Amino acid sequence: MTEPDCDTPESAPGPAPSRLRALLPDLAPWRTSADFRRLWVAGLVTNFGSFLTFVALPVQMKDLTGSVVAVGAIGAVELVPLIVFGLYGGALADALDKRKLILWTEVGQGLLSAVLLVNALLPDPLVWPLYAVAALSSSLVAVQRPALDALTPRIVRHEHLPAAAALNSLRWTVGGVAGPAVAGLVVAYAGLGWAYAADLATFVVSVALAVGLASSPASHEAAKPSLRSILEGAQYAWSRKELLGTYAIDLAAMFFAFPLAVLPFLADELDAEWSLGLMYAALPAGALLVSLTSGWASRVHRHGRMVVLAAVFWGLAMVAAGAVHDVWLVLLCLTLGGCFDMVSGIFRAAMWNQTIPDELRGRLAGIELLSYSVGPQLGQVRAGGMAAWIGVRGSVWAGGLLCVAAVGALALCLPKLMTYDVRTNEHAVRMKEARGKVSAGS
Repeated sequence: MTEPDCDTPESAPGPAPSRLRALLPDLAPWRTSADFRRLWVAGLVTNFGSFLTFVALPVQMKDLTGSVVAVGAIGAVELVPLIVFGLYGGALADALDKRKLILWTEVGQGLLSAVLLVNALLPDPLVWPLYAVAALSSSLVAVQRPALDALTPRIVRHEHLPAAAALNSLRWTVGGVAGPAVAGLVVAYAGLGWAYAADLATFVVSVALAVGLASSPASHEAAKPSLRSILEGAQYAWSRKELLGTYAIDLAAMFFAFPLAVLPFLADELDAEWSLGLMYAALPAGALLVSLTSGWASRVHRHGRMVVLAAVFWGLAMVAAGAVHDVWLVLLCLTLGGCFDMVSGIFRAAMWNQTIPDELRGRLAGIELLSYSVGPQLGQVRAGGMAAWIGVRGSVWAGGLLCVAAVGALALCLPKLMTYDVRTNEHAVRMKEARGKVSAGS
């Protein structure tokens, strides 16, 4: 039977499905790793529930105190535990069984949701448990996240790690878009108690899934958790300028151009108060769009350049968001910003997962946690302070310009980030060879 001519009308539509599949997320990690499937589903469920509490907690604080300062203080009590326990959590992730850390921190988060539920059901709910739960929850997240990040390269094949990063991003963005929308309806029409109860139910599901994970003990080279081991991780990060560049780029992008704190005021200035919810959803919606079309990411090898370019375009999107006067254009710019932020996140995660040695992965994940968590927190302070100085719109577009300038300067100062190629980088090649030996031995 002869092959059809590629120029015939019958064969013309043929390539379309393959091009479509090339855009769709690469499901290889999902197909090949049962533990990845468990973690992905557990994360999706708890992420959705956590957004319920994310919305309900400040609403309850506002109802109890009527104070903007009291609501803003929630972020303050979350920041210090995030910094302290993020670094120590990374050391724990290297020294202990990662499955146990994930399981027991998830149990702890469920108990905290139960505390919020009981407090909400009291005739006169108390204020201090809200702050206590916020601080303790931030501590548990900081301990758990390095273990989660360090576990992924153990349960996913080396060449599938960029696809795993994209799928994990997809999980987060689905919750980021749907969670706040549903939370607003639940809080408004069912009450705070139902929001906390639903969050508690999601932790029951995630604990049940985490129980089925395979044991993931510490590497025999891993150091015991201590200040010295934390410093060893920091020294390794400092020695890897391409890794250092990913941290610095993300910090700069979030510090200078994260607009979340001024969005309510931006909606007012545009005479479009109705658009505030859409503004909050625009960033995760853009990230979701990239996640759903992330199949191309597995075919990109110069990850450092993609991190830099994405951060530059994130800053430019914020410049445009602050400069335009039409609310729909603002929403478009915020959505584009979410797209570029997700591109940066995918390739940062790929560089981290494909080059960091197993015995250091937890401690480096703790540093990563700070780079992508502290930046937005400080960025909100920057946005608010600059808005008081030069106005809301000025805060947005000027922050975007500062982001572009800072990222450009960092790219010039860190040439190893720009020249990084996963096919030739010595650390990536070494990790790939080590994973190959482990697979051959098993």
